Amino acid sequence: MSLSTSRGADVGSAASKARLRLWLRVLKVSHIIERELRERLRVEFDTTLPRFDVMAALYRAEKGLNMSELSGVLRVSNGNVTGIVDRLVDDGHIMRVPVEGDRRAMIVRLTKKGRAHFGALAEAHEGWVNEILASVDVPEAEKLIAQLGSIGRRLDQLKAT
Repeated sequence: MSLSTSRGADVGSAASKARLRLWLRVLKVSHIIERELRERLRVEFDTTLPRFDVMAALYRAEKGLNMSELSGVLRVSNGNVTGIVDRLVDDGHIMRVPVEGDRRAMIVRLTKKGRAHFGALAEAHEGWVNEILASVDVPEAEKLIAQLGSIGRRLDQLKAT
């Protein structure tokens, strides 16, 4: 006998079991890839994935971000970002710029050195991901991107209701 959820899906059905297996596989592969990328960043660049993520967010926001905006982009708390920002400032990769008219507020942005360093990190990162996912051809990758995008949009819709 299958159970029914409020969303109308039959729990225990062949479809729900297949979707559960899919989720577990996505999670497992995601963890394996993330672990490999963390290790390569550590070994080849003596850096961390959170530092890479902060620099990536700032690379996309050329004018910089305040700490709340940066936390929002990364979907983490301000406290999680502060220590990373402090270390990146110490390394000369990012700088804090006072916000005109607000003595307490600061914008953080990449320095010229930080942009160059991130460029090297991003190029290596792209190469590693390409190598790791080399068994997935372009049409398969595009199909997976579309399917995962569809799932994301559905989750956004469910969250909005």
